Amino acid sequence: MALTIGSKAPEFTLVNTEKKEVSLKDFAGKTLVINFFPAAFTGVCTAQMCSNRDDLGYYNNIGATVVGVSVDMPFTLGVFKSQNNINFDLLSDFNKKMIRDYDMYLEDFTLGLKGVAKRGVTVVDGSGTVVYAEETANPGTQVNFAALKEALAKLR
Repeated sequence: MALTIGSKAPEFTLVNTEKKEVSLKDFAGKTLVINFFPAAFTGVCTAQMCSNRDDLGYYNNIGATVVGVSVDMPFTLGVFKSQNNINFDLLSDFNKKMIRDYDMYLEDFTLGLKGVAKRGVTVVDGSGTVVYAEETANPGTQVNFAALKEALAKLR
């Protein structure tokens, strides 16, 4: 189950594709859109990240920062980012702490793989409060970008 709207967002510090630490505190005073995805290079995950890439102008115009989070290693995410021209940070939760803290831990994926991120989105406002949270019931189902944008519009 996704985090409760109105709850305080759990702190995190993860490594991006440039091997630099990125923390929740880096986004203080800003709206943060966190896209959780199970695995780089899979079809629906690629579509999710590319949809965010293509809509980055929209997010920038409303003052929101977008990141993607998966359990892939930063090196893998770097290749994925480069091959798909992703124009925002992809963060590695290789140790699976953030996905647990954000209730985005998927025990059983496919092919017997265990412990990946669920597919979903969490929006944290500038004060660190969760203002939108979605997880898909099936990792093969895309997130609801229309509902996400509707929630973001209410923050303006």
